Amino acid sequence: MGELAAFLIENPKVQFLDCVFSDLCGNIRGKRIARADLESLFTAGIEIPLSIYFLDARGNAAPDPESKSIPAATGTAWPVAGTLAKVNWAQHPHGQVLMTMADASGAPYFAEPRNVLKRVAARLALLNIVPAVGTTLEFYLLERQDVLNGVPAQPAPTENNKRGLSGDEYAGILLAVAEAAAALHLPDIKFVQEEKQTHFKAVLAPDENVLRAADHVVFLRQVIRAVARQSQLGATFMAAPFLPLPGSAMKVQLALRGQTEPPTDLLRSAVVGLQATMPESVAIMAPNLNAYRRFGHKNGVVCNRRWGVDNATTNIALNATGTGGQVIAHKMASADANPYLVFAAILAGAHHGISENLSPTMPFGGDASTLNDPTLPRTIDAALVTFENCSILREYFQGGYVDRYCATKRTELERFRNFIPAHEYEWYL
Repeated sequence: MGELAAFLIENPKVQFLDCVFSDLCGNIRGKRIARADLESLFTAGIEIPLSIYFLDARGNAAPDPESKSIPAATGTAWPVAGTLAKVNWAQHPHGQVLMTMADASGAPYFAEPRNVLKRVAARLALLNIVPAVGTTLEFYLLERQDVLNGVPAQPAPTENNKRGLSGDEYAGILLAVAEAAAALHLPDIKFVQEEKQTHFKAVLAPDENVLRAADHVVFLRQVIRAVARQSQLGATFMAAPFLPLPGSAMKVQLALRGQTEPPTDLLRSAVVGLQATMPESVAIMAPNLNAYRRFGHKNGVVCNRRWGVDNATTNIALNATGTGGQVIAHKMASADANPYLVFAAILAGAHHGISENLSPTMPFGGDASTLNDPTLPRTIDAALVTFENCSILREYFQGGYVDRYCATKRTELERFRNFIPAHEYEWYL
């Protein structure tokens, strides 16, 4: 209530607040609340269907795998402390707050992705280990009309861009993103533009509050899309929108701080756990059919479980930091994956390696990009089967969540495949 009172005093013109939820796909869903009703929101919460956490990429609810029907149960959603902020990119000023769900008993709803991450992080806390997670999020800026037409063109070099956008104009867009992100309490963001392309990297520094780190990824994607629209552009985090060009990843950096073991020992044990859980986690890291187009690409996902030291060709690497330490670099996840689930899978693998005291394997010193591991799923169908039948992550994520995740993704695939793409007619009609 203190946050709300201060917010309303500072923003007298704000007449409504968006209550936002991050669903299974990591997309933002929401409910708009009028200013007059905000006190009730913060003291009593709001009733929301639990099925909001089982929406596919198109926003359609998936049936429960046991009952075969869409659940009608509701839960009580509450604002997350520290996330109430003014949105500065909209035509009509308004506020926004992230929501978290409680079930009928008042307990955190098990199937909210944020709560999945919360449970896994708590297990590391029991070992007196503090993780810090940083993220590099990749995306393309596109011509807005191409996006609306559903046929985005390959980005042209900046000097030949159809709108003639210069480097300074891109810098202005990225500055606007940074300002909008700051309004949502996101930390400073470092942007890197790929040479002569509209492919960008947004770097978020490591944060020891892993829930907040995932929140920031969700909000950063929201901000980038919104600011791009203001500039008559589109922004996509699609894993592989252009086959000849590099795809977009969500690269994660993990640092570990423990009270007893040296950081290097913790990290090496964590690496072995990540190797063990990699096949099980593919369905989380690559959550849709398009994401597998990054597999085997020279700048994408390497199809094996090798790890290296400062080795850019491995999916997992121990990289040196500027302060003389080391962090785990994990680059398998696509940019459109759910950050809560990606972080949960990575922390679960790290916890598994540390708690089981797994012996570190030797780092790989060569080029791992051409090596193939048959245990690593290469399609979404195979990845879902592996995740569904997994033993390690099922225990961390809870079996009921794994089953609901797989059921939702299979429903999405069934709907996706119920269309004949244009090139199928061109080839076979």
